[in-house]
Amino acid sequence: MELSQVVNDLSFFLPENVEETEEVARPVSRRFKDKEGKVIPFRFKAISTARVEEIEKMCMEPVYTGSRKKKVGERLNQARYMALIAVETTLYPNFRSAELRKAYKQQDPIEVAKKMLHVAGEYAEWLHAANEINGFDDTLEDLEEAAKN
Repeated sequence: MELSQVVNDLSFFLPENVEETEEVARPVSRRFKDKEGKVIPFRFKAISTARVEEIEKMCMEPVYTGSRKKKVGERLNQARYMALIAVETTLYPNFRSAELRKAYKQQDPIEVAKKMLHVAGEYAEWLHAANEINGFDDTLEDLEEAAKN
């Protein structure tokens, strides 16, 4: 197909022609193993732009100035934002489950994840996996390469 034909054909972008996001399995720790000793991967699925925007709003914190504590704006709590995106993206284990919250003695699913993934590299890998699955790590070169194939 010629480039000019592709550029003018909007049918590629119609909802019925767009691929659904797929579930992705990825190990984030060597410490969680099944009965045969195999590492258990976490399962992830990308979340919608609308949900990411909701999470961003939830993670905004007021900024105050002066002795009277006058609110002058808001800032994003980046750590909480990234962790909430990871919680929403993670299908298994479900950090919101009552069983895990009870076992780790935490109500906040982010705190459950921190307790479960208490080795710093595991927690960082979990956050990285969620970011990658949601397309935050895609570079222009990655997208250009995908377009060529």
